[in-house]
Amino acid sequence: MPAYISCLFCDLRDFTSFAETAAPEELFEVLRAYHGTLGELIPAYEGTLEHFAGDGVMVFFNDPVAVKNHELQAIRLALAAQERFAELAQEWRKRGTELGLGIGIEAGYATAGRIGFEGRYDYGALGPVTNRASRLSSRALASQILIGQRVFAAVEEAVDAFPVGELELKGFGRTIRAYEVRGLR
Repeated sequence: MPAYISCLFCDLRDFTSFAETAAPEELFEVLRAYHGTLGELIPAYEGTLEHFAGDGVMVFFNDPVAVKNHELQAIRLALAAQERFAELAQEWRKRGTELGLGIGIEAGYATAGRIGFEGRYDYGALGPVTNRASRLSSRALASQILIGQRVFAAVEEAVDAFPVGELELKGFGRTIRAYEVRGLR
């Protein structure tokens, strides 16, 4: 069923190089702490967890339950995640592990519903909005939250954000205007 959603992707910066040298137990310890932090925040901001993919996480808002100001809720989640992640990163840094969190958010139409196979179904969202959010996340630097133009238009009075320019995103023929979120007003 079509739904207008906000989609948030986040993943860890420098996780691949960390994974090359870390013991499996260290990897799981880091991922458990990171996923645990997000797991506390996602329902608090009315998000729907779509999936974990290693260090990548996809969350969407406004489906299956309507969320008032879902674009702003996505940004609130992103800001809370960056704040909580900074605490985790400080502890990891003491042990020689340098990781950052990059986040991308966009709003748009998606098809949402049950996906999977017999014995294993999840509720998911598919469409260009999920791809744009993923690509924005890929372009975000450590500690950076990048949002697309639709999200910016919905929240510009409530957030402190500045334009980062037109970004070429893998898989898209046109550039998209992106903004970096610094905080709430």
